[in-house]
Amino acid sequence: MESQTGEESTSSSNIKNENGNECESEKVELKIIYNRERVDVVFDIDATVLKLKEHIQSLFGVPPIMQKILFKGIAKDDKTLRESGFVNGSKVMVMGSTLNDVMSVNAITKADTKEEKSPSSVKEPLCKLPQHKKVIDKGVPPDAMPGWKNGVTTLPPEPLYGMYNKSGGKVRLTFKLEEDQVWIGTRERTEKISMTSVRAVISEPIEGHEEYHMIALQLGPTEASRYWIYWVPAQYVKAIKDTIL
Repeated sequence: MESQTGEESTSSSNIKNENGNECESEKVELKIIYNRERVDVVFDIDATVLKLKEHIQSLFGVPPIMQKILFKGIAKDDKTLRESGFVNGSKVMVMGSTLNDVMSVNAITKADTKEEKSPSSVKEPLCKLPQHKKVIDKGVPPDAMPGWKNGVTTLPPEPLYGMYNKSGGKVRLTFKLEEDQVWIGTRERTEKISMTSVRAVISEPIEGHEEYHMIALQLGPTEASRYWIYWVPAQYVKAIKDTIL
């Protein structure tokens, strides 16, 4: 049976205190979730969210400035955990990229640029293939989210919207981290897909609009089992891959 009080919880060997020392201040037990990894933490309830971010950096290597703490919205750095509504057992979602992740993306981007300049590696962009071109030729959706080329940022707390599917219909992506699902919503229905069932995430910039990508969720063994989504803001592509895979 799970313990019901913070005092009992702190005695558990798999829970980490923020400084390793016993303290008289009131504590709160939190479940910190980052990239499917969960760590139980006991923290001072009157500490600020920024202090919690600094501790999270020691756990996952994500600098505070690159973190978003998702709990009833985006938690503000200057608020205390008490003011933010944290209680024992609260699940705290952390979004953000490590410095190594950002450096890796930049290195890959530079390598891709060199390959594009090599005649032996030239291939027709996916966006030029007929099945994709007919959707892309519709143009940027009028309600598309702003995109920026070569950007890297965390996923926003709201769903990604203003995109098209292969039929040219509007589509949005919602990431349900607690359920380990990604929801693909269209006007007709919402498909709830387990992230563990996604074998790969394919992406490619849209030629002439490199601030946007076309991405595919590989749901089966063949190309026919790819779910294509167009006009995805480029800055979210890495976060989508990190979250799903």
